[in-house]
Amino acid sequence: MTKKDLRIIFMGTPEFAVETLQALLANDYNVVAVVTQPDKPVGRHGSVLQPSPVKQLALANGLPVLQPEKMKDEKFLQELAAYRADVQVVVAFRMLPEAVWAMPQYGTFNVHAALLPQYRGAAPINWAVINGETETGVTTFFLDHNIDTGRIIMQQTMSIPDDADVEYVYDRLMKLGAGLAMKTLDKLIEGNGKIESMSQENFIKSDEQLHVAPKIFKETCRINWQQPSKNIYDFVRGLSPYPGSWTELLMADTQENSSNQPSIVLKIYKTAKTSRPADGKIGTFSVEKNHLFVNTSDSQLELLEVQLSGKKRMSAHDFLNGFKQINEYRAE
Repeated sequence: MTKKDLRIIFMGTPEFAVETLQALLANDYNVVAVVTQPDKPVGRHGSVLQPSPVKQLALANGLPVLQPEKMKDEKFLQELAAYRADVQVVVAFRMLPEAVWAMPQYGTFNVHAALLPQYRGAAPINWAVINGETETGVTTFFLDHNIDTGRIIMQQTMSIPDDADVEYVYDRLMKLGAGLAMKTLDKLIEGNGKIESMSQENFIKSDEQLHVAPKIFKETCRINWQQPSKNIYDFVRGLSPYPGSWTELLMADTQENSSNQPSIVLKIYKTAKTSRPADGKIGTFSVEKNHLFVNTSDSQLELLEVQLSGKKRMSAHDFLNGFKQINEYRAE
């Protein structure tokens, strides 16, 4: 079997999936069609429809694009079957019904940005950084009835530097995932459609805790200051630059949970660990030589890059120049 013999349907939507599709096209894999989410309304009134990054790339390369509202729609299933795909490659898409993932003769495999069975779920890159992992990677696995539980085909690891934010990890896993997708397809081609895979149960150590990676919402990103500074440091970089961790500033001398204060939301994009012991109540601030510190449960954490609501992202130094009364507040 050659690359041209293997008919591939690619499924994906965001920028993370573009890297893989681009690699397949640049290396002459036979992508016969692309499936992506419907165009998204944008603008003040939602009157403009914006195609996904994957759709933009597909159209630029003259590929047919399918955009089903419902994956079980009979018309869509008929259109999908008409392309006679041998295999489907999925990157950052949605959960597929069996009628879709079981359609190709060689199955459907997903490129997941984690070392399964760790970090099953929608936000594996964020949660790996939030949890202070020193290593992550990408996994190709066959889809089955449940989310991220199918048989593993291949994995590739990468280290996470202690100062890396989620953008750094995202960019590298995006490229790593594209490479692993091609390696997986090459193995499939070499085996004339046969490829080894292994149950995820074989990857679980007896004393290992499995972490999950659920979708992240606004409230997920709120900082809990009642914990060690290292945990908060990892939390901030695991959400930076997007969606961004945040805290609420309240007057320090008021009662806890006061509902009469105006809400001041401060996003925090970058912090630094320090050896400075906490010198006040948790969440209170101190300033020294234009450096901004906040007390955690065990030490002070330095804030380096922040953003007030309605303002641009800035250094803590610039923030202090315009918000000199920070000592009157606490982070809640």
